Amino acid sequence: MQFRTRIEIKPFEQKIDHSSRILSLGSCFATSVAERLKRAKFDVTASPTGILFNPESIAAAIERFDAVSRSDRGSLPSAEDLCYGNGRYFSFDFHSDFSHSDANQALTQMREAVEAGAKAVTEADTIIITFGTAFVYRLRQNGEVVANCHKQPQAYFVKEMLSVEEIAARYKALINGILADKQIIFTLSPVRHLGDGLEQNSLSKSTARVAIDSIVRSCHNAHYFPSYEILVDELRDYRFYADDMAHPARVAIDYIWQRFGEAAFGIETRTLNEKIEKIIRAAEHRPFNGQSEEHRNFCRRMMAEIEALERQHPQLKFEQEKATFGTYL
Repeated sequence: MQFRTRIEIKPFEQKIDHSSRILSLGSCFATSVAERLKRAKFDVTASPTGILFNPESIAAAIERFDAVSRSDRGSLPSAEDLCYGNGRYFSFDFHSDFSHSDANQALTQMREAVEAGAKAVTEADTIIITFGTAFVYRLRQNGEVVANCHKQPQAYFVKEMLSVEEIAARYKALINGILADKQIIFTLSPVRHLGDGLEQNSLSKSTARVAIDSIVRSCHNAHYFPSYEILVDELRDYRFYADDMAHPARVAIDYIWQRFGEAAFGIETRTLNEKIEKIIRAAEHRPFNGQSEEHRNFCRRMMAEIEALERQHPQLKFEQEKATFGTYL
């Protein structure tokens, strides 16, 4: 008997390997995927300007990165972009992680983030874009969409839902333009936006999902990975959610990562990932007796495995793991 439905995922034609350069943008789920990629020693830049939930803010960030990469210094954040509230300087285009009590410090952080994004969008061959919601908040004073409300008064904003047509047209233009030479992987965040209410969350996710389908059907270099469907339909149980009943639990993220690997990685890359994970887990393990000769021999074996991998794959860096093993030698 079969007790669950398994999502059948079509493997990507263009595989990701450790020579790939990846840019991940979007919701907090995009950060979770990027963390798994980083752990596996992939070259990945994750959300340079912070978590971005809606499609419009993600698109605006990509355009800004591209402009700066073409030496448009006017696209870098300036003092005029800063707002002040709750004792901190911030920008509505950046996550609250970039706010600061000192205006110069806030501006420096933001400019460095955009520079990092410009470098990443230029060098990346694969861009992972994760939509969290189709809802946007616009400033009443000028109608501009904000990336983050920074806990400012609700009266400052007007909430609305982007249409399928708006989202699709925005991204088709980007993918056929400045992103034409990139592989674009879309995902829909499985994180529930409970603040919208479950009915509105469902409507929002549906809108974003239909928009992604329209984009993928029209753009040959765009693909969809069903992270949302894996959690909602394949796992389909509250035990796969964190305590807030909104975010996926660690075991769910681990499983989604496994399924992502099946679609995005070739056999050699998956085998290499297993070797890398073995070394990382060994470094994370706390020995019962770190001064024993047995543990020293174990560390020597791990160092030898690292050296072998670094010879075969010079792009891999195991500095942290080598430092850990080296403390016992």
